[in-house]
Parts: sequence; C-alpha cells; structure tokens
Amino acid sequence: MISLSMLDRKLVRDLARLWAQSLAIALVMACGVMTLILAMGATRALEDTRAAFYDRTRFGDVFATATRAPESLKAEIAAIDGVSAVETRIVNPVILEITGMAEPATGMLISIPDHGEPAVNRLYLRSGRLPEPGRPDEAAIIEAFAEAHGFQPGDSFGVLINGRKRQLTVTGITLSPEYVYAIGPGDMVPDQKRFGVIHMHRAVLEGAYDMKGAFNNVSLTLSRNADKDEVMARLDSLLKPHGGTGAYDRKDHMSDAFLDTELTQLRGMAQVIPPIFLFISAFLVNMILSRLIALEREQIGLLKAVGYSNLTIAWHYAKLTLMISIVGVAIGAVAGTWLGQGMAALYGEFYSFPFLVFSQKPDLYAISMLVTFAAALAGAANAISGAVRLPPAVAMRPPAPTGYHSLFSGSSQGFRLPFSQLTIMALRHLVRWPLRTALTTLGTALPVALLITSLFAFDSVDHMIDTVWFRADRQDATLTFAAQASEDAIRDVSRLPGVMAAEPFRAEAATLRHGHRSRTIQILASDPDTDISRVLDRKFGAIRLPPAGLLLSDRLAEHLGLKPGDQVEVELSDGQGRRVLVPLVGLTNSYVGLTAHMSREALDRLSGQGVRISGARVLVDDSRLRELYDEVKRTPAIASVALQGVSRERFQAVIEENIGISITIYVSLAVIITFGVIYNSARIQLSERARELASLRVFGFTNAEVSRVLLTELGVMVVLAQPLGWLIGRGFAELVAKGFESDLFRIPLIINPPTYAVSSLVVLGAALVSALIVRRRVDRLDLIRVLKTRD
Repeated sequence: MISLSMLDRKLVRDLARLWAQSLAIALVMACGVMTLILAMGATRALEDTRAAFYDRTRFGDVFATATRAPESLKAEIAAIDGVSAVETRIVNPVILEITGMAEPATGMLISIPDHGEPAVNRLYLRSGRLPEPGRPDEAAIIEAFAEAHGFQPGDSFGVLINGRKRQLTVTGITLSPEYVYAIGPGDMVPDQKRFGVIHMHRAVLEGAYDMKGAFNNVSLTLSRNADKDEVMARLDSLLKPHGGTGAYDRKDHMSDAFLDTELTQLRGMAQVIPPIFLFISAFLVNMILSRLIALEREQIGLLKAVGYSNLTIAWHYAKLTLMISIVGVAIGAVAGTWLGQGMAALYGEFYSFPFLVFSQKPDLYAISMLVTFAAALAGAANAISGAVRLPPAVAMRPPAPTGYHSLFSGSSQGFRLPFSQLTIMALRHLVRWPLRTALTTLGTALPVALLITSLFAFDSVDHMIDTVWFRADRQDATLTFAAQASEDAIRDVSRLPGVMAAEPFRAEAATLRHGHRSRTIQILASDPDTDISRVLDRKFGAIRLPPAGLLLSDRLAEHLGLKPGDQVEVELSDGQGRRVLVPLVGLTNSYVGLTAHMSREALDRLSGQGVRISGARVLVDDSRLRELYDEVKRTPAIASVALQGVSRERFQAVIEENIGISITIYVSLAVIITFGVIYNSARIQLSERARELASLRVFGFTNAEVSRVLLTELGVMVVLAQPLGWLIGRGFAELVAKGFESDLFRIPLIINPPTYAVSSLVVLGAALVSALIVRRRVDRLDLIRVLKTRD
C-alpha cells in the first residue's frame, strides 16, 4: 500500500476538488502540445521522406532545357568542375486520349536510357516493369495518373506523338522525384486525371521527334563542395547557342518548390499556434493558483508554524501545477500523434512519395513536455512566490477586505445611473481588478483571432478565384502549340469547332537583369486590345498593353529591385545572346508566379524573328465542347490544352478540402480555449464572491438576479473581447499571408465581414455554454455553509 505524505494527501484532495477547472486548463495545454507535435512531426515526416527519396532516386541539383543540343555536349557538361553526374533527355508535352474521358489530357513524355538506369532522376518502380528495348509502344506511367484512371500493367491508352497517334501499353507504374507534386501546364493544383508523366526509351523518342544524337533537357547532380552558381553559368554558356532557356536549381523546380511551400506553412504553424495556447494556460494556472493560495492563507501559515520550509510549500504548489501539466501533455501527445498519423496519410495521397511515416521520435515529445512545464511554472511563479513570502503570523490572519470606490464620486445628487444596483456591483468588480479583467478579455479575444486567422482563407481563395479566372484569364481553354507558328495559325484555331473567339499569345523565355540581380522567366505577349485574357494593375483594373516597354508583377519587380521608369536588361533565350535595355513601364497584380508582359509587337521587334505565335486563348460554345475536344486530339500542332473551367473547379475542390480540415481543427481549438478561459474565470469569481452572492439570496433576490451579477461580469469581458479579437486576428492573418508568400503563390489578405461575425458567434456560443454551467453552481449554492465561512 502506497503511503502518502500529508502534503501529497492535500494535493490529491485539491485536485479532486478542482478537477473541472484543472481539466479545462489541461485541455488548453493539450491544444498547444497537439499543434506542436502535429506541425513538427509532419514537418519532419516530409523533410525526412523527401531527403530519403531524393537520395535514393538521385534527384538532380541543376536542370536546364534547350531547343536541340547535340549529344556531344554531354562530355563537356560532365567536365564542368563540381558536376558528379549528367543525364541528357528528350522531353516533350503531348495530347493524351483516354477511353471514357471526353476532354483531352496532357502528358509529359520523358526519355529513359535504352539500357540501364538514368544517372540522374531515377524512377521508383511501384509495380510491373520498365519498357523493354525494341518495343516502341511500351511506356511506364506515374502512379497518380495510373490510379486516377485505374490503369494497371497491360492496359493501354492513346497518345499523339509529333502528329502520329499511337497506342501505348502500360508496362509499369512508377514514382518520379521530379513529379512528387505533379502539376500540368496551366493548372494551379494537381489534376491526376488530366496530367500524366510517361517514360519511354530514348531511341523511341529520338525517332519520333527527329532528335537522333540530340537532347532538349539535361539534369545534373553536384558534388558536395560544388559552386552551384558557377556550374549553372557554365551550363548556360554551353546551351545558349542551342536555344538554352537558362539553368535553374532544385529549389526552383516546380515540384520541389511546392513541397517547400508546404514545409514553410507547417513551420509557421509550429511557431505561431502553440505559443498562443501556452500563454493562455500560463494565465489560467496563475488565476487558479492565486485564488487557491488566497483561500489557503491560514493553512499556509499553519504549515510554516509547524516547521514546513518555504521550499517545501513552494514545491507542493509546483507539484499541483505539474500534475495538471502532465494531464495536458498526455492528452496533447495522444491527440497530436493520432492527428499527425492522419495528416501523414493525407500527405501520402497528395504527394507522390513511396511512403510517408509520421515522425514519433522521443525528443519531439520531450520538447513538448518541457515547453509546457516551463510555461505552466512561469504562470504559477508569481502566485507561489507570494505564498512563500508571507510570514506565518500574517498568513494566519484573513486578507484585508477589498477596497471599493464610487465610480461616479463627483456626480450630482440628482444624477441617476442607467444601471441597476446589481449591474453596478458587477462593473465595480471589473474595475477593481483591472489587470485580471484585461487578461481575461485578452484570453477570450485569442480564440476569436485564431478563428479569423483560419477562416480568412475562404475569403482569400474566393478573391483569388475571382481575380485569376474571372478578371484576368477569362478564356475557356488555352491551346499551346508544339512549335511557334505564323500569324495564320490563329485563323486555323478560329475554325476549330465551337470556338467563338480566339486571341493569340507569344511566350518567350528570357533572363531579366538589373544590377547584380537576375531572373529567368517567361515573357507573355498579347495584343494591346486583348479582352479574353487581361493584365491587371495593382488595383485589379485592366491594363492596355503599351506599344513598347515591359510590365512586371510587383513581386518580380521587388526581386530585381526595380520601379517604373527603370531600365531592364532583357536577354531572350534564343541562342543569339543579344541583350537589350527595355523600360519598365508599369507594375501588375499577380497572385500566381512571377509574370512579365509585353505587347506582341514589342516582343516581335525584340526577338528579331518576325511575327510568331506560341498559342491561343479561346472562348468556346459549351454545346460544342465535345466536338472541340475530338478535333484537338486529332491536331498534331497542339501540344497541350489547359481547360480553365476544369482547372478552376479542381483548384477550388483541393483548397476547400484542405481548408475544411484546418477549419474543423481550429474551431475545436477555439471552443476549448473559450471554455478554459470563461469557465475558470467564472469559477474563480464565484469562489471569491460566494458569500456576497449568498447574502443577496438571503436578502430576497432570486437566483436569476443573483446570477446576473456574475454573468454581467463575464458578458462585459466577452463583448469587449470581440473587437480586440478582430484586431489581433487581422494581425495574425497578415502574418500568415506574408509567411505563405512565395514565387509560386501569393495569398491576398481579404477578410469579409461575415468572417468576423462567424468567429465571434462561435466564441460567444462557447462562452454562453461555459457561463450556463457556472450558473447552475450559483443556483445550487449552500447558503448556510457559505455564510458561515469567515472572510
């Protein structure tokens, strides 16, 4: 049988008596532990899986494309100081024809060596086998595309390769480090049905595209101490005469860049959310311990009088704090692990990794425990130090009564306050304890802010959709040609079935330089009076493209240190090496990517190649969509099709699914915070004012009237918390929007009035439930016992 000391028996009794308040604090602590474990664990899972997968598949460090480079360059590239491996390839987009799917899908054909494995970007085989040499109609496809269509080894689908329709047989299902996040041209999120990556033998693609002894894509891995910038500069100089578009490193690779953005978001979650909960839990611990110690002054005095030291008494109350913390850590660890495993499963579906295991290393739990203990003890420190400082003789005397003063001492005798006496009692108590009132109001405001921080994403996404798909790119489809065409191509596009209007565009890769800064991007050129796809200024108004000069997105201009009127050095990636100074005539608003715009006439002059077209944006009669799809599948000049409506629906579905999960978590957390703050505040006020409230009952006031004193205090603090929560929430939302900014996406800070209203209603509802629970305790007050208690 376990024998407990006297103080430990007292500790058990205190926990049993304060179980509801202690549980409320523990739940708030659990939220902090859960979010910390969830965010850090998911971050580690992604980082560890990415590192292992990249290492196993030898994912490239540097990438580059060209128009047609001779295979003899491979030896020169391999000889660059710092290059450890080189893989030259043929890569081309194609139109896919899938049985049972009306709209055309886009595929990316990538060559693999006829014999052996690639030196860089190796494939991870999930099932089946890779194509065999001498079998030109065999191909391996990535897993996400295969699962979307139910493809298994042995199945087949149609593909239009350089004007010839071929039926390819699937031999294997693979994963590729280049397409962990497989996004097709013109899309903002992955669409597994409409985009597939197909690997075929080099000899097959050489024959199909007349690329014998040539390549148009190269990947490199570097040695540990390589100078990446120098390697990229040397690679550019070798590929420039052959239409090189500029080398880029892994962090600018589309798939890895998206993955990096996800990791940034998780790290931000770990840095912002847990401190909120730990701050509130420290505040609640301070509240409950301060009141408990105030009620136990005489007991503390007796303990000191009989010989207990200050350290022993301090450790007793510290143990109470730690016991509450242990419960919070245990609940948070279980919840964080469970949610983390669920998140890992979601990431495993969203990102094409062969595995993704949620990290459960002991140090993660140790960090969470130590941080929680530290926050709780910090909150308890002031209350505990106040207890141990009291001399026994002083502690055994009751505390001095609270001193109150008139709120309107200077009022004239005839002036009557517009409040009842019970309301004035409540307001006087709030004013008498201004610090506690302020902290309780702040604690109630934080869940409002937390909800606004998560809910604003809905408003931002709606604004992005309206801007990107209804103000800027208003076309139904974007057709990209296999090669640049003459002006006549737009007339051919206009004759396609169902096309009601068509506008040409030209896209040219270019390197922009300003001082020591440079960026390789695509310049998009359209006609000045274009109406289907428009360029927007920073106030979202349509801009008429100027006859000369360049328009840059504000983020790209910031990267290059440019402002309107500055000169930009432009070098088109056409192999000619000409550098031309072009004025920056304005800035544009773009939430997606880094964009540069010119008029077609200006870009035609700049290139010196005459009038060329890269593709067309079209408006389509919905009733003839099927005819258009069929014709596109038969047109070899069209390399890819981006369907705006399908892309928008897919973007909306993916974003809302992800946001929906986050909203569920954040609403639950906000309710827990609100309950913890309001319930503890109400219980402490009830303990402090029990004698006063019981006296009111004896004087003849009803239960409802007596409860109103307590509920008015809570109501005032909850109401005051709402505008404070809106202000803090907007600040948090701005931090989130800034933290999530990248060259791929920019989240606008848009918070609509309903978001503020919903956030407040959730918190008000949770506060009401908490208050009603305490109201029941007021109704059940034991008047005789309370009134016999000595002040």
